[in-house]
Amino acid sequence: MEIDNLTPAELRVWRAFPKGEAVDFRAGEDEDPVDGADWGSERTLRASVLRALLVSAPQEDGEVAALRVTGARVTGPLDLTHAVVDHPVRLAHCHFTDPPDLYGIQVRRLSLRGSALPALDLGSSRIDGVLQLAECRFRGRVQLSGAEISGALVLERTEFTARDAGEPALKLNQASINDDLQATELRAHGEVRLNGATINGSVHLNGALLTRPGELALDAQRLTVEGDLHMRRVRTQGWIGLRGARIAGRLDLSYAQLSNPGDAALRANSSTIGELWLRKGPPMQGTLSLRRAQIDDLFLEPEVVPEEVQFNKLVYTSLTPQEPADRRLPMLERDREGYVPHAYEQLTAAYRRIGDDRAARRVQLAKQRRHRATLAWYGRLWGHVQDATVGYGFHPLRACVWLVSLLAVGTVAYSLHHPPPLKADEAPHFNALFYTLDLLLPVISFGQEGAFAPQGWYQSLSYALVIAGWILATTVFAGVTRTVNRQ
Repeated sequence: MEIDNLTPAELRVWRAFPKGEAVDFRAGEDEDPVDGADWGSERTLRASVLRALLVSAPQEDGEVAALRVTGARVTGPLDLTHAVVDHPVRLAHCHFTDPPDLYGIQVRRLSLRGSALPALDLGSSRIDGVLQLAECRFRGRVQLSGAEISGALVLERTEFTARDAGEPALKLNQASINDDLQATELRAHGEVRLNGATINGSVHLNGALLTRPGELALDAQRLTVEGDLHMRRVRTQGWIGLRGARIAGRLDLSYAQLSNPGDAALRANSSTIGELWLRKGPPMQGTLSLRRAQIDDLFLEPEVVPEEVQFNKLVYTSLTPQEPADRRLPMLERDREGYVPHAYEQLTAAYRRIGDDRAARRVQLAKQRRHRATLAWYGRLWGHVQDATVGYGFHPLRACVWLVSLLAVGTVAYSLHHPPPLKADEAPHFNALFYTLDLLLPVISFGQEGAFAPQGWYQSLSYALVIAGWILATTVFAGVTRTVNRQ
């Protein structure tokens, strides 16, 4: 490009480039690039000039060339498709009239901090350093699918707005980031896609706002994060999808406000997570789905759990904070799949690992009662009998109480009215206590039951004691067998 064709603003940038000098067109630091359409020719740069500068501008020996421009209005499409740019590029607080097309670009460092752009295409690009997009405002799709960033990706306080309802606001599918993804206080009005992305550092989404009511707001299926995924104080309208994600560190949703009434608020099915923190926030407005997830440390406060959950085949090593069983059990009763035995077994195992056997027994008893509701009427009837007598084997002392009570009733009744002997000359001396024990205990015999024949209602009482004895013996045996099998 001939230098004679440049405007004064472009000439200023052209001359500063070989030495890497900064050019600042701003009248004040409080300017808003969104209003840059009204900026005049004194701060307007043609995109074609910037392209020629980056691709073929002469350099000076002993100097490090770089494009450092602040507060300019860039007109026309900046097309650097598959270009190889050996210089750092900074176009900060600029206003772009057309979306830059940087697909497949290779650049050392790129910063568009604070700029306003219609859209941006950086798909399959390679950034040998930091990609700085903090405080930018986009009014269309930002494409970063397949990008390779050797440094960090900075999206702090950046605002994304999807142009169409079916179009994502930000696409990072299959992107690879060798450092952190810094997106604190990010605002996305539309879908954010992180499918298959790999972040070797941590993801910082603290204070982010993700809005796509009734739809998928954050699609992070098969996301891999080698560090932590921080989402403290995040607010969502729509649901978060983490199916198949692998987060080596902590997924921190403390103080988060997740809202998607009538559907899932968080789906982390089949994910693998080091620590999951759901704490200090209001109850989720929507379903919490952790089916088939594997979590080392689940920090789950009962107050955060929504009205519906899905915990089938969820596996966790520890559950914190330590809460009484009565505080945890309502979570399992809200499962959309109804009775889920695996969820009760996981909760039981968590209590046993910390040595709280009483809470573990409480969970197992609740499991039996929940299972009873799924049985036919005769199964439910037998379940009620086991529950009332021995608490399904978890309260064996109840059998002793029933036995002592029935023994007292029988002893008093037969002491007041001795049943006549069947053979007076062969009958042993009548003992009301051992006669009642003979009726109650189906295995042991003291020689009393077969020697006497009660009559009238005393005969009915003897039948009742025999039946009660068999029921007690059967339920005790069932309860003991269940306890032994568990151990």
